[in-house]
Amino acid sequence: MIETSARVTIATVIEEFVREELSAENAHIAAAVAEMLDAGGKHLRPRITMLSSRACESGAAEDAVLAAYMEMIHVATLIHDDVVDNADVRRGVQSTNSAFGNRFSVLAGDYLFSWVFKKVTQSYPQPVPTILAAMLAEICNGEVRQLRAEGNADLPESAYAEIIGKKTAELFAACAECGAIVAVAAKRAHSGADVRDMQRVKALRAYGWSFGMAFQVRDDLLDAIADEGALGKPAGSDLREKKVTLPLINALRSGGPPVRAAVDRLFAHDDAGAPEAENDLAAVVEAIRNGHAVELTIASIERYASAAETALLALAPSEARDELSALARSLTEIGRP
Repeated sequence: MIETSARVTIATVIEEFVREELSAENAHIAAAVAEMLDAGGKHLRPRITMLSSRACESGAAEDAVLAAYMEMIHVATLIHDDVVDNADVRRGVQSTNSAFGNRFSVLAGDYLFSWVFKKVTQSYPQPVPTILAAMLAEICNGEVRQLRAEGNADLPESAYAEIIGKKTAELFAACAECGAIVAVAAKRAHSGADVRDMQRVKALRAYGWSFGMAFQVRDDLLDAIADEGALGKPAGSDLREKKVTLPLINALRSGGPPVRAAVDRLFAHDDAGAPEAENDLAAVVEAIRNGHAVELTIASIERYASAAETALLALAPSEARDELSALARSLTEIGRP
């Protein structure tokens, strides 16, 4: 878990955002952002940012402010995702778009992005701003690709991997890489684009990317096999939105024509979340849960998690490295439904 001091810093940065940037005339945006930020979450991205600093440079101070910015970027992406997906629930509470409407939610996400990037460019040397700008472009690219892939039961695994690599893994990679870079800058007074070529910085970026891939595949699997209380959002959300994820791809591979027919029936509904689609949705969920899709998907999670741990071998042994390794292993702890 993130230490109390880091959580306090994250809360302080959030308070700064609301106090410094939002006037009374922007009260709706302030409320929309604050509600999502207050909803909690696992804070994995800030945790990886800070652990990467210590794993890269022994004795380096953790930059909890940068970690807070990474969490705020993540929250901004969630606000936009919920608009695109027309989601009603996020982190166990009413989603921002459901509470405030799509127009305010888009503005809230945009405002949060712009505030964070202003702070980053004011406070951090290159290449941190460049990395974050490129990361945001990749996230947007991934979102577009996912929209284009909706309802495509023929989507290959390689296309799915490219989507989640851009949407999810890229942010985790940026967290780990930027955490390492600020540690090098603080300990060695060394900054600039060439820092990215340092072996341990590259290793931590590789760790973050593989961790993000494992994390997203796991999240997609849990969407189909976990209950709503554990997810903090309705179970089966991906299928309702006609998203083709790895568990579904594996079910289609291993289940043959009967599963394909069930998926085609589900995707034929204009609204896959409508009551008349519930029987077809239940059939696809059952195919995922009771066939070989779970084992096949867990095997992919394990491969990505193993790749993350392997990347860490380029670093000197440390408590921070061990914690990063344990985080990757924890992603493989999934039971059957």
